[in-house]
This record gives sequence, structure tokens and C-alpha cells, in this order.
Amino acid sequence: MQRRLRWGILGVAKIAVNKVIPAMRLCQWCEPVAIASRDARKAQQAAAALGLPRAFGSYEELLADPEIDVIYNPLPNHLHVPWSIRALEAGKHVLCEKPLGLSTSEVRALIDARNRAGQCAGEAFMVRTHPQWLRVKELADSGAIGPLRQVQAWFSYFNRDPANVRNVPEYGGGGLLDIGCYPVFLSRFLFGEEPVRAACRMDIDPQFGVDRSCAALLEFPSGTCVFTCATQLAPAQRVIVFGEKARIEVEIPFNAPNDRPCRLLLDDGSDLAGGSRRVEEVPVCDQYAIQADEFSLAAMGRRSVPVPLEDSLRTMAVIEALQASARSGRMEPVASF
Repeated sequence: MQRRLRWGILGVAKIAVNKVIPAMRLCQWCEPVAIASRDARKAQQAAAALGLPRAFGSYEELLADPEIDVIYNPLPNHLHVPWSIRALEAGKHVLCEKPLGLSTSEVRALIDARNRAGQCAGEAFMVRTHPQWLRVKELADSGAIGPLRQVQAWFSYFNRDPANVRNVPEYGGGGLLDIGCYPVFLSRFLFGEEPVRAACRMDIDPQFGVDRSCAALLEFPSGTCVFTCATQLAPAQRVIVFGEKARIEVEIPFNAPNDRPCRLLLDDGSDLAGGSRRVEEVPVCDQYAIQADEFSLAAMGRRSVPVPLEDSLRTMAVIEALQASARSGRMEPVASF
């Protein structure tokens, strides 16, 4: 039987330390073995806490380790493409956190680097392989809710920390890149087609200079997606998928729990008091473990990359259209690739 692939982690980001690395320890095809930080002490502390055998005081040292097969890159947004390219050039497969880059030109540079290196590279949209979203896609495609016409989404949290990378423009901060990318990605996934136009209204934080609230509309050939994302409102998240006959509400769409089942709420609207609602439970799972195993299998040549860079390029094209609309005050066309 083929061995598990050995993963190294760039940086000690909270998502890596609290979510992804613990999940990797549950995997069948993935083994986290090393972590790097520009502060050697932080790397050593994280390695000790997580049971990793190796810690490095620089990203370069991690990339030079011949025993590492795959790099997970959860660095701040502006470092996603530069360090992913360096990892590919070092002969590693790369799974990079979302958003993959800050522009379509960055993503295209990463595609070129992947092609030159001949390695696997993908974007870490963990929702893509979560069973609850596979089930929503199955229901939508089967006609269970009638033709899909609209996706509505809300995603918010509260963060006023000036030192947080999400509040620093140069680091790719702001709500659209951090969390608005989720409804962009998922609506494309559910419709199975690309939006042709986009509209967006942003509220820019006067202190930080990043978007703290974003209301968006995506126009697809078959319907629309409307969503709001915000970084200075009460935490909340919900997605509602509307067909002509019924709707599906995804109760916890993005930060899906790993200690209890997820719930999908299906309703044909025949009883507005809720009597027509049906609850479907998705068994307990860890979406980060599934993501790591699926990418590992892709790196072994046994699967397709769940979110390939070509898909990331199309997501970024939508984000750029939304950014352009926020500046112009008009609907803007979405570039096709």
C-alpha cells in the first residue's frame, strides 16, 4: 500500500494550528510532519503542541527538506502566490488557502509555475469536499427543488483589531477576499456555470481602508446569487438555495462543526409556519481532514484536484468584477477564461 504523503506547513496561522493540522492527524493519506515560522521559537512551540517531529525557523528551510511531499500555505493573502510558487519550484505539491491570490494576474502566474514544475496545486476551499455541500449539489442537480434560480448567502464576524491581517490593505485584507469568496465559489459550484455580470456596494472602514461590509449580486445565465459579507457585524452565517419548487437552507455553511451532524433544511413553502420543513442530517465529519486526504490522493495521481487553479482563476475574475463595480457604481462584466 502506498505510504501517506508528508506535509509541511508554512507559518503558524490560527487556522493551521487550530483546525487544519489537528484534522490532518485523522487522515488516511496525509501526515503532518513539519512546521515553519520566521520565528524559530514559535515554530518549536507549535510543533511541540501539535506533535510534529520537525520545526524550522524559516520558510526556506522547510521547502529545502527533501522529506516533505506537500506544502500547506495558510500565510496572509499577499504571500499566497509568492510562497506557493517557491514551494512548486522546490518540487513540492501545494495546497494554498483561499483566496488563492489578490488578482487574476497572480493566479495566472501560479498556474504557469505549476505547469513548469509538473506538481499538483490547488486552493483550500474546504467546502468543496464537505458532504453537506456535495448533498446540496446532488439535490439541486436532481431537480428535487426544481430548476435552481437563486443562491442567497450571509457571512459575518466582528474584528476591529488593527494588527489583524484582515484589516491591513497591503496584506489583502477586507471582507470580500476573506469571506465573500465563499458565496462566489459556492454559487459557481451550484449553478455549474459562470456569472456574466456582477454588482457590488462596499462600505470601507475609514481607519483601516478595507471593506468592512459588502453587498453583492452575481448574474448567472440561469439565475442569481445575492450575498452580504461583513467583518464588523455580529457573527452569523447561512446559505439558502432557491429552486422553483422548494428551497434548501444550509444551517452552518462555512464553519461546519466537526463534533456533531450538519443539518440541511428542505422546505417547499407550503406551510409558512414551518410545518412543511424537512430536516436532513449529514453525518459527523471533519471538513479539513477530508480536504487534506482528497488533495493527497490528487497528488498521488488517484484523484482530480478538488479546486484546481483554473477554477481559482474564474473565482478571482468574479471578485475583480465585484471590486470594479464597487468603484464604478455600475454592474460590471465578469471576464471569462
